Amino acid sequence: MSSNIEIIKKCKWCGKEFVARKTTTEYCSHRCSGLAYKERKRQAKLSEFKAEYSTQIEGKIEIEKLEFLSPSQVCRLLGVSRATVYRYFADNAIATVQFKGKTLVRRQDIDQLFENGHKYLKREKPAREPITEFYTSKEVQEKYGVSNSGMYKIAEREGWPKTQSRGKTLWSRSHVDRYFANQQPKEEINEWYTAADIQAAYGMTLSAIYTLVSKEGIPKKKHGNYVMYSKYHFDLAKGTTAPKEPEYYTYPEAMEKYGLTRDQLHHYLKYHNITRVKKGKYTLILCSELDSLLGSPEI
Repeated sequence: MSSNIEIIKKCKWCGKEFVARKTTTEYCSHRCSGLAYKERKRQAKLSEFKAEYSTQIEGKIEIEKLEFLSPSQVCRLLGVSRATVYRYFADNAIATVQFKGKTLVRRQDIDQLFENGHKYLKREKPAREPITEFYTSKEVQEKYGVSNSGMYKIAEREGWPKTQSRGKTLWSRSHVDRYFANQQPKEEINEWYTAADIQAAYGMTLSAIYTLVSKEGIPKKKHGNYVMYSKYHFDLAKGTTAPKEPEYYTYPEAMEKYGLTRDQLHHYLKYHNITRVKKGKYTLILCSELDSLLGSPEI
């Protein structure tokens, strides 16, 4: 039910007179009310910023008046992090005095750093080692079974260094080997399917094969013009083969393989949370996890 009150008021935003139905109405329209609300928010943010800035300035002025500074005050004075300040302390770049649980820096010592400062020396970039070993395009294609266009796409995407010599394009051997080493499956796989083999065995379309491979993360590799898919992993995804039983080491086997004492082996197992199972009176260690931890490192 609307009010019968009619009050002539002046809008606090635009200044126009209007007829208000309530004594608390301050604006003539929804638009003026919204603009006034935004202005109040803007002024509140501005006031908050001014207060914060004023506090920072006052804090800095107070620091400049102090004769001795704490590490936190040195941070604010120099505008660097605590880690950087403590690194200065460790390098003896800034003299400090340590009392019981408290570190103090004399303001005078910081001022002297700038008064006795040396000329700025531009840092030289470390010299890059020259690349002396290369593959020709033909060698890359023959060794890794990749097409010419595919090789150029990979080279552009990965940024392989290249040069020209006697009309041939030469590619950095280390960059090429590193890329294809990372593309190889981590586990040893001996049996592979081609897409045609999968279609013949399971009657799947190519799009269905690609979807399943992507969804299940089935290992694959490029061989010439063909893409090969791991037979075991594909059969496992289709449910036609049972998963392999995990392999385990006994304590003596693991100790002999990696040349460890029982205490050393137990430390690795406990610290790295290696999976162990109890079988009778023996404790068995999961081979894959221990090999991943103690095996030869790969770069």
